[in-house]
Amino acid sequence: MRRIAVALLVAGVVFGAVYGLAASLGVSSRSLGAGNSAVAACQGATLTASYAVSYDSTLPGYKVGVVTVNGLDTTSATNCASKSFRITLTNSSNTSLAEVTGTTPASGTSFTADFSSSGVLASNVTGVHLVIAG
Repeated sequence: MRRIAVALLVAGVVFGAVYGLAASLGVSSRSLGAGNSAVAACQGATLTASYAVSYDSTLPGYKVGVVTVNGLDTTSATNCASKSFRITLTNSSNTSLAEVTGTTPASGTSFTADFSSSGVLASNVTGVHLVIAG
């Protein structure tokens, strides 16, 4: 009986400590952590991504070349100009195949990311994920 009481006491202390630590994690639009926070988008319009392919005999097969993102807003008050971006190519399991980072242009409505040296077979790509931050 005493062992059960000690075990329950230890479990209560551990639960309380973990719960207390989790409750102290903060989140904001500038940082990533555990919690909930509304994050404003830098634009309301939808971005579209497409990519070019080229044959690579060393793979062998068609590989992803340059990814082009269209629909970028660089003119409104809350625009996406000159912000950091990350484009990730994923497969059917949503596993990252390759990733390219960069900065969106200061003007214009499109930008590119070059995946040519990544050697990603186009047939393996089922998703293009884009994050713009800053």
